[in-house]
Amino acid sequence: MSSLVPVVYYGGFLVLFFFWIYGIVSFGLDVKNKVIPGIKQYRRGRKRQKAKQEHEQEQNEQEQQLY
Repeated sequence: MSSLVPVVYYGGFLVLFFFWIYGIVSFGLDVKNKVIPGIKQYRRGRKRQKAKQEHEQEQNEQEQQLY
């Protein structure tokens, strides 16, 4: 009986440690595969929107200068 206690004790820690590491790795992969691409896409969209606004503003200025 006394040799069973350490086996159960360390076995339990091993199981908890496995799920703890699994959670950390899963979080890292989620950040790498979902969050970072989402941020990059958001920045590209903002950059395109800004360039489009600048282009429209330049067109409006040119139209106003023609009148």
